[in-house]
Amino acid sequence: MGGGISRHELAAAVSEAGGLGTIAVAGPEAIERELAAARVLTDRPIAVNVLLPFARRSWFEAAAAADVVVTFWGRPHRHTSGCWIHQCGSVAEAQAAQAAGADAVIVQGVEAGGHVRGTVPALELLERVRAVLPGDFPVLLAGGIAERDDVRRALDAGASAAVAGTRFLLSDQSRAHPEYKRRLLAAKATLVTELFGLGWPAPHRVVPNAATGRQLGTDSRVPALNHALNHLVAPTIRFTPASIQQRLVRAQRPGSHLLTPLGPTDDGPANLLDAGPLYAGKTVARISEVRPAAEIVSDLTP
Repeated sequence: MGGGISRHELAAAVSEAGGLGTIAVAGPEAIERELAAARVLTDRPIAVNVLLPFARRSWFEAAAAADVVVTFWGRPHRHTSGCWIHQCGSVAEAQAAQAAGADAVIVQGVEAGGHVRGTVPALELLERVRAVLPGDFPVLLAGGIAERDDVRRALDAGASAAVAGTRFLLSDQSRAHPEYKRRLLAAKATLVTELFGLGWPAPHRVVPNAATGRQLGTDSRVPALNHALNHLVAPTIRFTPASIQQRLVRAQRPGSHLLTPLGPTDDGPANLLDAGPLYAGKTVARISEVRPAAEIVSDLTP
């Protein structure tokens, strides 16, 4: 739940209730600010998620103050002397992370929301990873977690813990735009596409909106021009000034060829509701209400 949807309010509430809350914001200043605010609310462990396609050295310097650093979408490499967890979508990536010194891995199934590294169901990937990694190496599972029985199945299958995203997106403390939450509560299906791939041309699972309805065919294939621009910009996006990125975000419309991966937050531009990604996992069809994060942690705990 990057891009500012999961900030100090949600991370602190989850940690205070007994989970491991995660802050996911962009840039060293934002990481430092959100970590400091979370420390005011709880003295329990807090994680910071760092997206490798965008991160620079300064991000990791700021994230080092967290109790756990979680990395995603890139070659596993230790950037912190503290606890490091890498999220993986394959057996090979999990093995590479363990070999690189990760303290744990998260295996992500294809049913997960947001950017989808996994290509097979979460429990299937968990079984494959468990078969090749040391028995005492911690393996967390992401994808398909919305209820207590989901967590129980993950633990019974050999996971050390379960990771939930969509369920906490639909929490009181999530910074998702209120209309984003409303649309997710009404959603019955998701789709996987690369439409919102400016600077990060990777598959992502979303709830349909005006942009997907206008630009995607029945096979969810991205228009050729969008596809080309996404890949052209990818190598330079981390070096693009924030002011330019913000202008791109505010200018995008459902028919634009440049659609960024930034989702709609409660303090961001409302045009992203129809011209940005409404990230959600398959579990969205099983979630019927927005609830306090602490209650969600309690309900998920076996």
